[in-house]
Amino acid sequence: MTLRAIHHTGLVVTDLDRSIWFYHDLLGLPFANEPTPWFDGEDLARGVGVPDARLRQVSLWVGEHATLELIEYANRPASSTAPVPNHHLGAAHVCFRVDDVRAKKAELEAQGVEFYSDVNVVDDGPLAGWRWCYFSDPDGLALELVEIAYYLEDERRAAAEAYVRSRPPLAEVGTRSQVDRA
Repeated sequence: MTLRAIHHTGLVVTDLDRSIWFYHDLLGLPFANEPTPWFDGEDLARGVGVPDARLRQVSLWVGEHATLELIEYANRPASSTAPVPNHHLGAAHVCFRVDDVRAKKAELEAQGVEFYSDVNVVDDGPLAGWRWCYFSDPDGLALELVEIAYYLEDERRAAAEAYVRSRPPLAEVGTRSQVDRA
């Protein structure tokens, strides 16, 4: 059985209503479902792996087939006050594909969104054709805009096949030190 697509990406936020203002009103993502009321129960707690989970959520469309799920937990730990830094285990970001990254960046900057840097342009290597930049949501969660100016499909396929042929054996994976990986 093949994985067919990414259905949704979920983000835990501190204030669902504030996040709806950002993602729906500012970024323009339409509702896939309206915000839920608070809900809890043993099945939910077991299903999300959080004891005594109590949450509410909303899903917003990103394109035709995927959604962004925003979740507010009523019992989020008091120690959970900042997002995971981008280079920490478990860190994640959501990347939105756009037709013109510079135009979208300027549009969002005009609405007060601050970006980490100017648009980065990649014209060689595995990400050739990418034009990208990062910004944050109101909780400091990392988001990215990317424009794919071109894609070298044959080159990427050949390079991926070469990697598979030359990668380390599974028994060695995870045993190398950070220095060995650099």
